[in-house]
Amino acid sequence: MHLLEGLGVTKYFGGLAAVSDVDFYVDKGEILGLIGPNGAGKTTLFNLISAALKPTRGKIFFKGRDITPLPAFKICRLGIARTFQTVKIFPHVPVVRNVMVGALFGTGHRISAKEALKKAEEVLEFVDLTELKDVPAGDLTLANQKRLEVARALASEPELLLLDELMAGLTPTEVAEASGDIRQLRERGITIIMIEHVMQAIMSVSDRIIVLDYGKKIAEGTPAEVAANEKVIEVYLGEECDVAS
Repeated sequence: MHLLEGLGVTKYFGGLAAVSDVDFYVDKGEILGLIGPNGAGKTTLFNLISAALKPTRGKIFFKGRDITPLPAFKICRLGIARTFQTVKIFPHVPVVRNVMVGALFGTGHRISAKEALKKAEEVLEFVDLTELKDVPAGDLTLANQKRLEVARALASEPELLLLDELMAGLTPTEVAEASGDIRQLRERGITIIMIEHVMQAIMSVSDRIIVLDYGKKIAEGTPAEVAANEKVIEVYLGEECDVAS
């Protein structure tokens, strides 16, 4: 049984199919990359998994359970957390309290503010933001705001983490650090699906990659297989991609 599976997932906006009959899965402990041109339907698919949107048709299963009808907060409490393409933080609130939100409201069990603070501090240590815990979140650099989003998601104790362009706008050094963070998350037992346009990074950390174009899945396979796929090269990569780590 796959950890997460989608069957025939489709989402229309008016007459436009943003996602069209996409089958996908991710297994426990896997890092699955999701790539494609802008407007290919990648973030829409994340929105469908996390229940920010409901599919027009198709079903999504988590650990064998049909989660398609569930609201977003129940999806999170089942163990699916996400970050966003554009960071969504509380800019005037200290970093540690941003993370406490995930601990207090994202898990499936009630905890006290003291317990939430402890969880937040543990997660901030993991993402190397401890020294900035009392800084207003809006004062962080972009790279650290993205780390904060990961920390808040981790505070909800996810089994599956959806990362939406975590590396967008980062320097090469920050991209390398983010790649290391993703590998560490897997070592902590967290399964990951990641959308990314930084090809060298996603090719180096992913076990398997799915390629979308105009809402349809056009390729799936190992990074090497996808990078050599003529259709993927034509519509997205432009030339064969370096898959060296």
